[in-house]
Amino acid sequence: MPRTTIVLLLAFSAATLALDNGLMRTPPMGWLAWERFRCDIDCENDPKNCISEVLFKDMADRLAEDGWRELGYVYINIDDCWSSKERDAHGRLQADPKRFPSGIDKLARYVHDRGLKLGIYGDLGTYTCGGYPGTTLDKIEIDAQTFAEWGIDMLKLDGCYSNATEQEQGYPLMTKALNATGRPIGYSCSWPAYQGGLPPKVNYTLLGDICNLWRNYGDIQDSWDSVLSIVDWFTDHQDILQPAAGPGRWNDPDMLIIGDYGLSIDQSRSQMALWAIMAAPLFMSNDLRTINSGARAILQNKVAIAINQDPLGIQGRRLVKEKSGIDVFWRPLSKGASALVFFSRRSDMPFRYKTSLKALNYAAGSYEVYDVFLEKPMPVLKDTTEFVVSVNPSGVVMWLVLPSTRWQQGAAHLSKKPTGPKFYQRQQLVDSPFVL
Repeated sequence: MPRTTIVLLLAFSAATLALDNGLMRTPPMGWLAWERFRCDIDCENDPKNCISEVLFKDMADRLAEDGWRELGYVYINIDDCWSSKERDAHGRLQADPKRFPSGIDKLARYVHDRGLKLGIYGDLGTYTCGGYPGTTLDKIEIDAQTFAEWGIDMLKLDGCYSNATEQEQGYPLMTKALNATGRPIGYSCSWPAYQGGLPPKVNYTLLGDICNLWRNYGDIQDSWDSVLSIVDWFTDHQDILQPAAGPGRWNDPDMLIIGDYGLSIDQSRSQMALWAIMAAPLFMSNDLRTINSGARAILQNKVAIAINQDPLGIQGRRLVKEKSGIDVFWRPLSKGASALVFFSRRSDMPFRYKTSLKALNYAAGSYEVYDVFLEKPMPVLKDTTEFVVSVNPSGVVMWLVLPSTRWQQGAAHLSKKPTGPKFYQRQQLVDSPFVL
């Protein structure tokens, strides 16, 4: 049978096996080990930072006790290098007995007891990227059942040591296997990243039927250059990527590295703002035990989170790319609200950017503006009023924009979370969810 026929048959069969978990109607949020802790398995010499149950319990405690959980950061996600080098006598994956002596099931209970969810890593291939046992096609069902029995809440399925044909079969088969367990398990697919992230090799309609989120591009590194390369790729291809996203199906530009070593405060605000505009999953990869106050304030910014979590679920896009080095991003939010990000690619000095809401395609009228990182309301703007924003090098100015009538009605509610952001109206602080 010709390969094109096989691919079409696989696509058809996969479309009939849509993921049926009802999860991740807004982008998932939490903490993920990989970028910060990689494959550190030297627990003898580095016991606090190695990939072990100690690390994940520590991070679960921090999410539960330091205000993260209430903001929506609820996933604790294990990445590669957690397992033993061999499956057990029954062919099941098993945790490394020295680094996870209690087992993954007890770690899941520990996480659940703190009101959190546990994610785990697998790889659709002979080995994981770190050289641990992978999930070959004949192991998909047993691995899905194992994860469900352990109490896992999310699976990231990587693609090292597999080929295109195995991926075409395996990613949809894992959807079927996860559905069959009866346990709601969020499903993160790395499939498009291994196929270049773009059509015709990537079918985003099909992908949205079988995965809750997917990696489109390469791994993020702890550097501004890495963040910028991801932003550039996503914006260069936004006409393809934006329509693919929505409630329960998200493009994933990879982890937040805020609080690590590579970003300044301005660059950290930029990553947070741009990930919020892109409706990206918000998975921090940092050390929550030692995170500094500046990084914490950015990651816990309630309005930035509320924008990211807007229930309408429309991914934002770049509206303007100026020769001056200023880009303007826009995201529509529920019931007439929107978010704007003025982003500087410059590296020399703050730039004063002049524009108007009319120039950014806003309808005629008056608008209330809230500056997300200054955490204060700005003067009322008519659509025709020219204004100037001063944007720091590699920094952002982020605004929440509401039609003036909406503000006056007190309908500024951006998140379904019961502990949603405190949001300023003109004369008072309204402590209520921001559901538009």
